[in-house]
Amino acid sequence: MRILVTGGAGFLGSHLCERLLNEGHDVICLDNFFTGSRDNIIHLLDNRRFELIRHDIVEPILLEVDRIYNLACPASPVHYQYNPVKTVKTSVMGTINMLGMAKRVKARILQASTSEVYGDPQVHPQTEDYWGHVNPIGIRSCYDEGKRVAETLMMDYHRQNGVDIRIVRIFNTYGPRMAENDGRVVSNFILQALKNQEITVFGDGSQTRSFCYVDDLIEGMIRMMENQQGFIGPVNLGNPQENSILEFAEKIVSITGSASRIAFKPLPQDDPKQRRPDISLAAEQLGWQPTVDLATGLKRTADYFAARSSRG
Repeated sequence: MRILVTGGAGFLGSHLCERLLNEGHDVICLDNFFTGSRDNIIHLLDNRRFELIRHDIVEPILLEVDRIYNLACPASPVHYQYNPVKTVKTSVMGTINMLGMAKRVKARILQASTSEVYGDPQVHPQTEDYWGHVNPIGIRSCYDEGKRVAETLMMDYHRQNGVDIRIVRIFNTYGPRMAENDGRVVSNFILQALKNQEITVFGDGSQTRSFCYVDDLIEGMIRMMENQQGFIGPVNLGNPQENSILEFAEKIVSITGSASRIAFKPLPQDDPKQRRPDISLAAEQLGWQPTVDLATGLKRTADYFAARSSRG
């Protein structure tokens, strides 16, 4: 097939492009390089089935494709709060443009939504029928509400125009090619540990997260895109194994053999206290569940960052 991956030079997008190429597809990577990096896809550029287009999905584009994976959007607080209006535009106008293309060329489109649609949840673990507890006017709202509107658009194009859609809600994911400067827990902790710096934990570290290794996440996305049972989602994709942020910091210190100490800082506004997916629906509909354990995934990720730092 001919497959478009928006945000294809990003962390998840580059892994998805690589996997799709390995399966024999023609892949178009579309990215404006706001948070994506050419380094993530440089090893793919010589592949004759890979095409790179520098483009912002806020602006319309017409391509002939069979599948669209819509991953384009800054996904870490550091990046999506840098230009919140642009973040909303990417989620809303960008999704409209991609849905318009899918409608015209009769492509199937998958929206990479997020666990952030649940906000600071009052239900734990989170199931897909939970509507969330989201602050619509906070500093994270540009991302949270933008992604919620994107889901609305997907459903309305499906109901009104018969567009073939899929929606996945992605929980915390980690692995090689994470951006070093995106402020996420995994990359922050690993980089601080490798440099023997203080590891900064916000709050008392009791807030929990569930971390899914990138290969597992990509497998779930492809299964969702290609399921032929009429299941459109939304579906949670993530690892239900829950760890406190403090436990997580201690694991990374142990894995890296670091001399780092843990330093506590004030908790940011609207930071969720708990985040864990119920993946029963993914198991039932897609036969999917994570297979890479946390220790293995963290070791691979730490090795990636260590190799990058050794290259200067």
